[in-house]
Amino acid sequence: MPIILWKLVFILLTTTVIGIFSCCYSNVIPEGDPNIPAIAKYFCTKGRYEEVNPYLIQDILAVNRSILKPPSARCRQIHLTAIIRHGTRYPTAKNVQKMQKLYELVRSSATAKHSWLQEIQTQWKMWYTEEMDGRLVQKGVDDHKHLAIRLSKLFPSMISEEKLRGRLIKFITSSKHRCINSTLSFQAGLTELWNIKDMEFDHAVNDALMRFFDQCDRFVQEVEKNPSALTEVDKFKQGPEMKRVQQKIADRLGVPYDLITDDMAEAAFYMCAYEFAIKTVNSPWCHLFDEVDAQVMEYAIDLKQFWKRGYGHDINSKSSCILFHDAFSRLDQAVAESKSDQPVTEAVTVQVGHAETLLPLLTLLGFFKDNNTLMSTNYASQTQRSFRTSCMLPYAANLLLVLYDCGRDGLRLQPLLNEKPVAFPGLNDQQASMPLYQDVREHYKHLLRGCDFETECRLFTNPTDA
Repeated sequence: MPIILWKLVFILLTTTVIGIFSCCYSNVIPEGDPNIPAIAKYFCTKGRYEEVNPYLIQDILAVNRSILKPPSARCRQIHLTAIIRHGTRYPTAKNVQKMQKLYELVRSSATAKHSWLQEIQTQWKMWYTEEMDGRLVQKGVDDHKHLAIRLSKLFPSMISEEKLRGRLIKFITSSKHRCINSTLSFQAGLTELWNIKDMEFDHAVNDALMRFFDQCDRFVQEVEKNPSALTEVDKFKQGPEMKRVQQKIADRLGVPYDLITDDMAEAAFYMCAYEFAIKTVNSPWCHLFDEVDAQVMEYAIDLKQFWKRGYGHDINSKSSCILFHDAFSRLDQAVAESKSDQPVTEAVTVQVGHAETLLPLLTLLGFFKDNNTLMSTNYASQTQRSFRTSCMLPYAANLLLVLYDCGRDGLRLQPLLNEKPVAFPGLNDQQASMPLYQDVREHYKHLLRGCDFETECRLFTNPTDA
Protein backbone atom coordinates (compact mmCIF):
# COMPACT_ATOMS: atom_id res chain seq x y z
CA MET A 1 0.00 0.00 0.00
CA PRO A 2 1.44 3.47 -0.87
CA ILE A 3 2.82 5.50 2.04
CA ILE A 4 0.33 8.34 1.45
CA LEU A 5 -2.58 5.89 1.72
CA TRP A 6 -1.17 4.44 4.92
CA LYS A 7 -0.99 7.97 6.38
CA LEU A 8 -4.60 8.62 5.40
CA VAL A 9 -5.72 5.38 7.07
CA PHE A 10 -3.78 6.34 10.23
CA ILE A 11 -5.43 9.79 10.36
CA LEU A 12 -8.90 8.28 9.92
CA LEU A 13 -8.28 5.67 12.63
CA THR A 14 -6.87 8.28 14.98
CA THR A 15 -9.86 10.57 14.47
CA THR A 16 -12.24 7.67 15.06
CA VAL A 17 -10.46 6.65 18.26
CA ILE A 18 -10.58 10.20 19.65
CA GLY A 19 -14.30 10.44 18.93
CA ILE A 20 -15.05 7.10 20.57
CA PHE A 21 -12.96 7.83 23.65
CA SER A 22 -14.82 11.08 24.25
CA CYS A 23 -18.26 9.48 24.17
CA CYS A 24 -18.33 8.23 27.78
CA TYR A 25 -18.87 11.79 28.96
CA SER A 26 -22.49 12.83 29.18
CA ASN A 27 -21.58 16.50 29.09
CA VAL A 28 -19.27 18.34 26.74
CA ILE A 29 -16.11 19.73 28.29
CA PRO A 30 -15.70 23.39 27.26
CA GLU A 31 -13.58 23.60 24.14
CA GLY A 32 -10.72 26.01 23.76
CA ASP A 33 -10.29 26.92 27.42
CA PRO A 34 -6.55 27.64 27.63
CA ASN A 35 -6.54 26.74 31.33
CA ILE A 36 -7.72 23.18 30.69
CA PRO A 37 -5.26 20.73 29.06
CA ALA A 38 -6.68 19.06 25.97
CA ILE A 39 -5.83 15.70 27.56
CA ALA A 40 -7.49 16.42 30.94
CA LYS A 41 -10.27 13.89 30.36
CA TYR A 42 -7.75 11.02 30.28
CA PHE A 43 -6.15 11.50 33.71
CA CYS A 44 -7.76 8.40 35.28
CA THR A 45 -7.60 8.46 39.09
CA LYS A 46 -5.59 11.70 38.95
CA GLY A 47 -8.45 13.56 37.26
CA ARG A 48 -10.58 16.41 38.58
CA TYR A 49 -14.19 15.74 39.53
CA GLU A 50 -15.13 18.63 37.23
CA GLU A 51 -14.04 16.69 34.12
CA VAL A 52 -16.62 14.01 34.93
CA ASN A 53 -19.31 16.65 35.61
CA PRO A 54 -18.28 19.60 33.39
CA TYR A 55 -21.30 21.73 34.36
CA LEU A 56 -19.50 22.25 37.69
CA ILE A 57 -16.81 24.25 35.91
CA GLN A 58 -19.34 27.07 35.56
CA ASP A 59 -21.07 26.55 38.92
CA ILE A 60 -19.38 24.31 41.48
CA LEU A 61 -22.57 24.10 43.57
CA ALA A 62 -24.94 23.25 40.70
CA VAL A 63 -27.38 20.34 41.18
CA ASN A 64 -30.30 18.97 39.20
CA ARG A 65 -32.84 17.28 41.46
CA SER A 66 -34.95 16.21 38.47
CA ILE A 67 -32.46 13.39 37.77
CA LEU A 68 -33.73 11.48 40.84
CA LYS A 69 -37.15 10.75 39.27
CA PRO A 70 -38.95 8.72 41.98
CA PRO A 71 -41.87 6.65 40.62
CA SER A 72 -44.48 8.65 42.53
CA ALA A 73 -44.95 11.72 44.70
CA ARG A 74 -45.46 9.36 47.67
CA CYS A 75 -41.76 8.43 47.66
CA ARG A 76 -39.70 9.80 50.53
CA GLN A 77 -36.02 9.26 51.17
CA ILE A 78 -35.35 7.35 54.40
CA HIS A 79 -31.65 6.49 54.23
CA LEU A 80 -28.55 7.50 52.28
CA THR A 81 -25.19 5.73 52.27
CA ALA A 82 -22.39 7.70 50.59
CA ILE A 83 -19.08 5.94 49.93
CA ILE A 84 -16.66 8.67 48.84
CA ARG A 85 -13.06 8.84 47.71
CA HIS A 86 -10.83 11.45 49.33
CA GLY A 87 -10.31 14.77 47.57
CA THR A 88 -7.41 16.00 45.44
CA ARG A 89 -4.05 15.13 46.98
CA TYR A 90 -0.33 15.59 46.49
CA PRO A 91 1.58 12.81 44.69
CA THR A 92 2.91 9.94 46.78
CA ALA A 93 6.60 9.82 47.67
CA LYS A 94 7.13 7.09 45.06
CA ASN A 95 5.68 9.27 42.29
CA VAL A 96 7.65 12.31 43.49
CA GLN A 97 10.87 10.30 43.06
CA LYS A 98 9.93 9.42 39.46
CA MET A 99 8.99 13.03 38.72
CA GLN A 100 12.28 14.27 40.17
CA LYS A 101 14.23 11.98 37.81
CA LEU A 102 12.28 13.25 34.82
CA TYR A 103 12.80 16.86 35.86
CA GLU A 104 16.55 16.33 36.20
CA LEU A 105 16.68 14.64 32.79
CA VAL A 106 14.83 17.52 31.12
CA ARG A 107 17.01 20.14 32.83
CA SER A 108 20.27 18.41 31.90
CA SER A 109 19.65 16.72 28.55
CA ALA A 110 16.69 18.18 26.61
CA THR A 111 17.90 19.94 23.45
CA ALA A 112 14.71 20.70 21.48
CA LYS A 113 13.89 24.39 20.90
CA HIS A 114 10.31 24.75 22.12
CA SER A 115 9.11 27.73 24.11
CA TRP A 116 7.29 25.44 26.55
CA LEU A 117 10.45 23.40 27.04
CA GLN A 118 12.49 26.51 27.71
CA GLU A 119 9.86 27.47 30.28
CA ILE A 120 10.39 24.15 32.08
CA GLN A 121 14.18 24.52 31.95
CA THR A 122 14.37 28.15 33.06
CA GLN A 123 11.21 28.99 35.03
CA TRP A 124 9.51 25.85 36.33
CA LYS A 125 10.87 24.67 39.68
CA MET A 126 10.47 21.20 41.16
CA TRP A 127 8.21 21.99 44.10
CA TYR A 128 6.99 18.50 44.96
CA THR A 129 8.69 16.86 47.95
CA GLU A 130 8.54 13.32 49.29
CA GLU A 131 7.18 14.67 52.58
CA MET A 132 3.96 15.61 50.79
CA ASP A 133 3.31 11.87 50.27
CA GLY A 134 -0.33 11.88 49.24
CA ARG A 135 -1.62 14.47 51.69
CA LEU A 136 -4.77 16.45 50.93
CA VAL A 137 -4.31 19.78 49.15
CA GLN A 138 -6.56 22.87 49.40
CA LYS A 139 -8.39 21.79 46.24
CA GLY A 140 -9.15 18.49 48.02
CA VAL A 141 -10.60 20.39 50.98
CA ASP A 142 -12.81 22.32 48.56
CA ASP A 143 -13.78 19.09 46.74
CA HIS A 144 -15.43 17.73 49.87
CA LYS A 145 -16.86 21.02 51.12
CA HIS A 146 -18.56 21.58 47.78
CA LEU A 147 -19.71 17.95 47.53
CA ALA A 148 -21.31 18.22 50.98
CA ILE A 149 -23.23 21.35 49.95
CA ARG A 150 -24.36 19.81 46.65
CA LEU A 151 -25.58 16.64 48.37
CA SER A 152 -27.47 18.73 50.93
CA LYS A 153 -29.21 20.45 47.99
CA LEU A 154 -29.80 17.16 46.16
CA PHE A 155 -31.15 15.38 49.28
CA PRO A 156 -32.45 18.21 51.52
CA SER A 157 -34.62 15.94 53.66
CA MET A 158 -31.66 13.66 54.43
CA ILE A 159 -28.60 15.88 54.68
CA SER A 160 -30.20 18.60 56.75
CA GLU A 161 -29.22 20.82 59.66
CA GLU A 162 -31.79 19.05 61.84
CA LYS A 163 -30.36 15.60 61.12
CA LEU A 164 -26.78 16.79 61.57
CA ARG A 165 -27.58 18.41 64.92
CA GLY A 166 -29.53 15.28 65.88
CA ARG A 167 -26.42 13.19 65.11
CA LEU A 168 -28.35 11.14 62.60
CA ILE A 169 -25.50 11.58 60.10
CA LYS A 170 -22.62 9.19 60.80
CA PHE A 171 -19.06 9.68 59.53
CA ILE A 172 -16.57 6.85 58.96
CA THR A 173 -13.12 7.23 57.45
CA SER A 174 -9.88 5.49 56.55
CA SER A 175 -6.97 6.29 58.85
CA LYS A 176 -5.00 8.05 56.11
CA HIS A 177 -4.56 11.81 56.59
CA ARG A 178 -6.13 12.58 53.20
CA CYS A 179 -9.29 10.68 54.17
CA ILE A 180 -9.57 12.09 57.68
CA ASN A 181 -9.06 15.62 56.34
CA SER A 182 -11.60 14.98 53.57
CA THR A 183 -14.11 13.89 56.23
CA LEU A 184 -13.43 17.02 58.27
CA SER A 185 -13.83 19.09 55.09
CA PHE A 186 -17.19 17.45 54.33
CA GLN A 187 -18.34 18.26 57.87
CA ALA A 188 -17.03 21.83 57.51
CA GLY A 189 -19.01 22.26 54.30
CA LEU A 190 -22.20 21.53 56.25
CA THR A 191 -21.39 23.47 59.42
CA GLU A 192 -20.38 26.52 57.41
CA LEU A 193 -23.50 26.21 55.24
CA TRP A 194 -25.75 26.28 58.31
CA ASN A 195 -23.44 28.46 60.43
CA ILE A 196 -23.22 25.83 63.16
CA LYS A 197 -20.75 27.04 65.79
CA ASP A 198 -22.15 25.56 68.99
CA MET A 199 -21.50 21.88 68.18
CA GLU A 200 -18.67 19.64 67.02
CA PHE A 201 -19.08 16.37 65.14
CA ASP A 202 -16.98 13.27 65.46
CA HIS A 203 -15.96 10.55 63.05
CA ALA A 204 -14.95 6.91 63.37
CA VAL A 205 -11.70 5.62 61.90
CA ASN A 206 -12.35 2.14 60.49
CA ASP A 207 -9.70 0.62 58.24
CA ALA A 208 -11.43 -2.77 58.30
CA LEU A 209 -14.17 -1.14 56.19
CA MET A 210 -12.36 1.58 54.27
CA ARG A 211 -8.97 -0.13 53.73
CA PHE A 212 -10.18 -3.73 53.57
CA PHE A 213 -7.62 -4.46 50.85
CA ASP A 214 -4.76 -4.15 53.35
CA GLN A 215 -6.38 -6.72 55.63
CA CYS A 216 -7.30 -9.31 53.00
CA ASP A 217 -4.38 -11.78 53.21
CA ARG A 218 -5.26 -13.56 49.99
CA PHE A 219 -5.40 -10.31 48.02
CA VAL A 220 -2.09 -9.12 49.49
CA GLN A 221 -0.36 -12.40 48.70
CA GLU A 222 -1.92 -13.30 45.33
CA VAL A 223 -2.17 -9.81 43.81
CA GLU A 224 -0.47 -7.02 45.77
CA LYS A 225 2.83 -8.88 46.29
CA ASN A 226 2.62 -11.14 43.23
CA PRO A 227 4.49 -9.72 40.19
CA SER A 228 2.80 -12.18 37.83
CA ALA A 229 -0.63 -10.77 38.77
CA LEU A 230 0.10 -7.75 36.55
CA THR A 231 1.71 -9.59 33.63
CA GLU A 232 -0.66 -7.94 31.14
CA VAL A 233 0.32 -4.50 32.41
CA ASP A 234 4.02 -5.27 32.01
CA LYS A 235 3.46 -6.60 28.49
CA PHE A 236 1.57 -3.47 27.46
CA LYS A 237 4.32 -1.23 28.83
CA GLN A 238 6.77 -3.06 26.56
CA GLY A 239 4.36 -3.11 23.62
CA PRO A 240 4.27 -1.02 20.44
CA GLU A 241 1.70 1.54 21.62
CA MET A 242 3.70 2.53 24.71
CA LYS A 243 7.01 2.42 22.84
CA ARG A 244 5.61 4.89 20.32
CA VAL A 245 4.52 7.26 23.09
CA GLN A 246 8.00 7.08 24.65
CA GLN A 247 9.62 7.81 21.29
CA LYS A 248 7.37 10.81 20.71
CA ILE A 249 8.26 12.19 24.16
CA ALA A 250 11.96 11.72 23.36
CA ASP A 251 11.50 13.50 20.02
CA ARG A 252 9.73 16.42 21.70
CA LEU A 253 12.53 16.73 24.25
CA GLY A 254 15.34 16.11 21.79
CA VAL A 255 16.88 13.22 23.75
CA PRO A 256 17.86 9.66 22.75
CA TYR A 257 15.01 7.14 22.76
CA ASP A 258 16.61 4.93 25.38
CA LEU A 259 16.46 7.70 28.00
CA ILE A 260 12.65 7.69 28.09
CA THR A 261 11.41 4.62 29.96
CA ASP A 262 7.80 3.71 30.67
CA ASP A 263 8.32 5.12 34.18
CA MET A 264 9.48 8.41 32.64
CA ALA A 265 6.42 8.53 30.41
CA GLU A 266 4.15 7.90 33.40
CA ALA A 267 5.97 10.57 35.43
CA ALA A 268 5.49 13.10 32.62
CA PHE A 269 1.78 12.25 32.37
CA TYR A 270 1.33 12.63 36.11
CA MET A 271 3.32 15.88 36.10
CA CYS A 272 0.70 17.35 33.76
CA ALA A 273 -2.17 15.81 35.74
CA TYR A 274 -1.03 16.95 39.19
CA GLU A 275 -0.27 20.50 38.07
CA PHE A 276 -3.81 20.75 36.70
CA ALA A 277 -5.62 19.00 39.56
CA ILE A 278 -3.79 20.85 42.33
CA LYS A 279 -3.23 24.29 40.81
CA THR A 280 -5.69 24.39 37.87
CA VAL A 281 -2.68 25.12 35.66
CA ASN A 282 -2.26 23.99 32.06
CA SER A 283 1.36 23.06 32.68
CA PRO A 284 4.11 23.13 30.03
CA TRP A 285 4.60 19.43 30.89
CA CYS A 286 1.29 18.76 29.10
CA HIS A 287 2.98 19.54 25.75
CA LEU A 288 4.75 16.18 25.97
CA PHE A 289 1.48 14.44 24.99
CA ASP A 290 -1.09 14.71 22.24
CA GLU A 291 -4.53 13.16 22.57
CA VAL A 292 -3.52 9.84 21.00
CA ASP A 293 -0.65 9.55 23.48
CA ALA A 294 -2.99 10.33 26.38
CA GLN A 295 -5.37 7.57 25.31
CA VAL A 296 -2.50 5.07 25.40
CA MET A 297 -1.42 6.30 28.83
CA GLU A 298 -4.99 6.07 30.07
CA TYR A 299 -5.26 2.48 28.84
CA ALA A 300 -2.00 1.53 30.58
CA ILE A 301 -3.37 2.90 33.87
CA ASP A 302 -6.80 1.31 33.35
CA LEU A 303 -5.11 -2.00 32.61
CA LYS A 304 -3.31 -1.82 35.96
CA GLN A 305 -6.51 -0.93 37.80
CA PHE A 306 -8.39 -3.73 36.01
CA TRP A 307 -5.89 -6.40 37.04
CA LYS A 308 -5.07 -5.03 40.50
CA ARG A 309 -8.46 -3.78 41.73
CA GLY A 310 -11.08 -4.72 39.13
CA TYR A 311 -12.20 -7.75 37.16
CA GLY A 312 -8.72 -9.16 36.50
CA HIS A 313 -8.68 -11.39 39.59
CA ASP A 314 -11.70 -12.64 41.55
CA ILE A 315 -10.20 -11.77 44.93
CA ASN A 316 -9.97 -8.09 43.93
CA SER A 317 -13.72 -7.63 44.26
CA LYS A 318 -14.23 -10.29 46.95
CA SER A 319 -11.91 -8.33 49.23
CA SER A 320 -14.73 -5.74 49.48
CA CYS A 321 -17.25 -8.25 50.89
CA ILE A 322 -17.03 -6.60 54.31
CA LEU A 323 -17.99 -3.18 52.88
CA PHE A 324 -20.75 -4.76 50.78
CA HIS A 325 -22.33 -6.42 53.81
CA ASP A 326 -21.92 -3.27 55.88
CA ALA A 327 -23.86 -1.22 53.32
CA PHE A 328 -26.70 -3.75 53.09
CA SER A 329 -26.92 -4.15 56.88
CA ARG A 330 -27.50 -0.39 57.14
CA LEU A 331 -30.13 -0.55 54.42
CA ASP A 332 -31.81 -3.55 56.09
CA GLN A 333 -31.91 -1.70 59.40
CA ALA A 334 -33.52 1.35 57.77
CA VAL A 335 -36.06 -0.91 56.04
CA ALA A 336 -36.95 -2.66 59.29
CA GLU A 337 -37.35 0.62 61.16
CA SER A 338 -39.46 2.11 58.38
CA LYS A 339 -41.75 -0.94 58.19
CA SER A 340 -42.35 -0.81 61.93
CA ASP A 341 -43.09 2.93 61.76
CA GLN A 342 -40.04 3.78 63.84
CA PRO A 343 -37.74 6.70 63.05
CA VAL A 344 -34.67 5.70 61.06
CA THR A 345 -31.81 5.93 63.54
CA GLU A 346 -29.06 6.38 60.97
CA ALA A 347 -30.40 8.64 58.25
CA VAL A 348 -27.08 9.19 56.46
CA THR A 349 -23.77 7.36 56.51
CA VAL A 350 -20.76 9.14 54.98
CA GLN A 351 -17.81 6.79 54.46
CA VAL A 352 -14.55 8.24 53.13
CA GLY A 353 -11.91 6.01 51.60
CA HIS A 354 -9.82 5.57 48.48
CA ALA A 355 -10.09 4.71 44.79
CA GLU A 356 -8.98 1.26 45.98
CA THR A 357 -12.04 1.22 48.25
CA LEU A 358 -14.57 2.10 45.57
CA LEU A 359 -13.31 0.12 42.59
CA PRO A 360 -13.48 -3.37 44.16
CA LEU A 361 -17.00 -2.62 45.43
CA LEU A 362 -18.16 -1.34 42.03
CA THR A 363 -16.67 -4.50 40.52
CA LEU A 364 -18.40 -6.74 43.07
CA LEU A 365 -21.72 -5.08 42.18
CA GLY A 366 -21.04 -5.68 38.47
CA PHE A 367 -20.64 -2.10 37.26
CA PHE A 368 -18.53 -1.28 34.18
CA LYS A 369 -18.01 -4.89 33.12
CA ASP A 370 -17.15 -5.21 29.44
CA ASN A 371 -17.71 -8.25 27.25
CA ASN A 372 -13.99 -8.71 26.73
CA THR A 373 -11.17 -8.77 29.26
CA LEU A 374 -8.71 -5.88 29.09
CA MET A 375 -5.46 -7.31 27.76
CA SER A 376 -2.08 -6.06 26.58
CA THR A 377 -2.93 -7.04 23.01
CA ASN A 378 -6.44 -5.65 22.51
CA TYR A 379 -5.97 -1.90 23.00
CA ALA A 380 -7.43 -1.08 19.56
CA SER A 381 -10.62 -3.06 20.23
CA GLN A 382 -11.16 -1.56 23.69
CA THR A 383 -11.79 2.02 22.61
CA GLN A 384 -15.47 1.72 23.55
CA ARG A 385 -14.84 0.02 26.90
CA SER A 386 -16.96 1.05 29.85
CA PHE A 387 -14.13 0.31 32.30
CA ARG A 388 -12.54 3.76 32.31
CA THR A 389 -11.25 5.10 35.59
CA SER A 390 -11.22 8.63 34.15
CA CYS A 391 -15.03 8.46 34.22
CA MET A 392 -15.42 6.29 37.32
CA LEU A 393 -12.82 7.40 39.85
CA PRO A 394 -11.78 11.06 39.79
CA TYR A 395 -10.87 12.73 43.06
CA ALA A 396 -13.94 12.81 45.37
CA ALA A 397 -15.66 10.06 43.34
CA ASN A 398 -18.73 8.78 45.14
CA LEU A 399 -21.22 5.93 45.15
CA LEU A 400 -24.57 6.88 46.67
CA LEU A 401 -27.21 4.35 47.71
CA VAL A 402 -30.52 6.11 48.37
CA LEU A 403 -33.37 4.20 49.98
CA TYR A 404 -36.95 5.39 49.35
CA ASP A 405 -40.23 4.44 50.98
CA CYS A 406 -42.77 4.83 48.18
CA GLY A 407 -45.86 3.60 50.03
CA ARG A 408 -47.88 1.32 47.74
CA ASP A 409 -45.00 1.41 45.26
CA GLY A 410 -42.76 -0.28 47.81
CA LEU A 411 -39.28 0.34 49.18
CA ARG A 412 -36.88 1.29 46.41
CA LEU A 413 -33.13 1.75 46.11
CA GLN A 414 -31.44 4.21 43.78
CA PRO A 415 -27.70 4.04 43.07
CA LEU A 416 -25.86 7.13 41.86
CA LEU A 417 -22.23 7.37 40.79
CA ASN A 418 -20.64 10.80 40.92
CA GLU A 419 -24.09 12.37 41.41
CA LYS A 420 -25.58 10.70 38.33
CA PRO A 421 -28.14 7.86 38.48
CA VAL A 422 -26.91 4.48 37.29
CA ALA A 423 -28.72 1.14 36.99
CA PHE A 424 -27.71 -1.99 38.87
CA PRO A 425 -26.14 -4.23 36.20
CA GLY A 426 -28.33 -7.13 35.09
CA LEU A 427 -31.38 -5.96 37.00
CA ASN A 428 -34.36 -5.57 34.70
CA ASP A 429 -37.09 -3.34 36.07
CA GLN A 430 -39.45 -0.73 34.73
CA GLN A 431 -37.84 1.63 37.21
CA ALA A 432 -34.30 0.54 36.27
CA SER A 433 -32.53 3.29 38.16
CA MET A 434 -34.80 2.89 41.22
CA PRO A 435 -35.75 -0.80 41.55
CA LEU A 436 -37.60 -2.40 44.43
CA TYR A 437 -35.23 -3.01 47.32
CA GLN A 438 -36.35 -6.64 47.56
CA ASP A 439 -35.42 -7.12 43.88
CA VAL A 440 -31.96 -5.71 44.53
CA ARG A 441 -31.50 -8.09 47.47
CA GLU A 442 -32.71 -10.99 45.31
CA HIS A 443 -30.29 -10.00 42.55
CA TYR A 444 -27.36 -10.02 44.96
CA LYS A 445 -28.53 -12.94 47.12
CA HIS A 446 -25.46 -15.00 46.18
CA LEU A 447 -23.31 -12.28 47.73
CA LEU A 448 -25.60 -11.65 50.70
CA ARG A 449 -25.59 -15.35 51.57
CA GLY A 450 -21.93 -15.82 50.78
CA CYS A 451 -19.13 -13.35 50.15
CA ASP A 452 -17.75 -13.77 53.65
CA PHE A 453 -14.64 -11.63 54.08
CA GLU A 454 -12.83 -14.04 56.40
CA THR A 455 -13.48 -17.00 54.11
CA GLU A 456 -12.62 -15.21 50.87
CA CYS A 457 -9.44 -13.66 52.25
CA ARG A 458 -8.05 -16.74 53.97
CA LEU A 459 -4.76 -17.95 52.54
CA PHE A 460 -4.64 -21.60 51.55
CA THR A 461 -1.39 -23.16 52.74
CA ASN A 462 -1.59 -26.05 50.27
CA PRO A 463 -3.82 -27.10 47.35
CA THR A 464 -5.85 -29.58 49.47
CA ASP A 465 -7.02 -26.72 51.72
CA ALA A 466 -8.88 -25.18 48.78
